[in-house]
Amino acid sequence: MTVRRVAAPTAADLDAAWTVVAERLDRTPLLPGPALGENVHLKLETLQPTGSFKVRGGLAALSRAGGEPVITASAGNAGLGIAWAAATLGVHATIVVAETASPAKVAALEALPVELVKHGADYDEAEAHALELAARGAAYVSSYNDTGVIAGQSTIGRELDAQLPGELTVACPLGGGSLSSGLGLWAAARAGARVVGVEAERSPALSTALAAGEITPVEVGETLADGLAGNIEPGAVTVELVRDHVAAVTSVSEHQIEEAIRFLARAHGIVAEGAGAAAVAGVLAGRVSRGPGALVVVVTGRNIELRRLAAVLGGA
Repeated sequence: MTVRRVAAPTAADLDAAWTVVAERLDRTPLLPGPALGENVHLKLETLQPTGSFKVRGGLAALSRAGGEPVITASAGNAGLGIAWAAATLGVHATIVVAETASPAKVAALEALPVELVKHGADYDEAEAHALELAARGAAYVSSYNDTGVIAGQSTIGRELDAQLPGELTVACPLGGGSLSSGLGLWAAARAGARVVGVEAERSPALSTALAAGEITPVEVGETLADGLAGNIEPGAVTVELVRDHVAAVTSVSEHQIEEAIRFLARAHGIVAEGAGAAAVAGVLAGRVSRGPGALVVVVTGRNIELRRLAAVLGGA
């Protein structure tokens, strides 16, 4: 397989992403979360127009494409972000999802003006197919291994600059690493800021790469956090960015993810999907190490199929 070389975002890239995101998206709220501990806050990316933080990266990436058609592979939320950005910016987008993708996310994609392709048994197969299609004449936008996508995710930090001055730890879900990478780059420029990434135990691709010193294929199990599931593209820049700029990486079990979904619904009236609740799961399980100051927990998405949500809520 040809290894794509993706550049880490520069300070200018982060500034450009902030310009396009701040112009088109409302700042998401920061909600006190006293049930999680003293001086803890929830950053509600569930209130984005697509139900997920991924729309930030979509806007930033497509604004760099110069109107060229784009193609991406997605577990759902990244595709929704690209689709929404494509409609907003007038760009033609093709989204490749696995045949097993979340029905809720597929239904949402079908309602947007994009070309939707279903291929493969899992995210890895969908990603490989998207790369093949892109080679025929479109700009490939990875859901995580992309300069613009990473820069777009960093804009959560820019909002926190205004919402919560002072020292803080930001806990966020970790899959392919675009959010942790973007927040890590933001934290590197803000005194007293640190980032903790939280993986699903059943998809330890990034932590395995960090431990091995190189990207190594892992067995990916079935997980409620489908948005975090999958292997990492060879040469992905997110590995070195997480290594260099993220203070810690931890993981949570399926039971802990379910408990976090129930907690958010019960304590705050918030609907979260499995991936969206992963960082909350890490805090509830005592796996997120805090530094001085506040703790911000990013709730990244709400796009869970209703029957699955009902089963989780009824399983307490």
